[in-house]
Amino acid sequence: MNTPEWLKPSIYGAVIGAVFVGVVGFSWGGWVTGGTADTRATAMARNQVIAAMVPVCLDMARVDPDRVAHIDTIRKATTYKRRDAVMETGWATIPGTDVPDRDIAQACLAGLDVDKPPERAENTVEKG
Repeated sequence: MNTPEWLKPSIYGAVIGAVFVGVVGFSWGGWVTGGTADTRATAMARNQVIAAMVPVCLDMARVDPDRVAHIDTIRKATTYKRRDAVMETGWATIPGTDVPDRDIAQACLAGLDVDKPPERAENTVEKG
């Protein structure tokens, strides 16, 4: 089939324009593939679950009868072992599961603020 000579520039322009729009769309326009969208959605859902579980972890820490001993153990642990210490307390275990979650333990550790000095009882009298 012979195409008219006046049609060739239009076809070339349409092909080049389509390639240009695709390149610009994926690089600057925010377009993503289905796999990338799925990966991002999974990460966002995981982050939301962790954020939702931190108050549960902090509440478990608050009502734990051995709280003082556990906080002292966490405080004495080296910085990179503190997450493991929180996991050993059981505070980072989601209710209904048997295994503590590392990400929840890390987020809970930030909420525990173990580096601040221990609180003093309000009814103690300072001597001096």
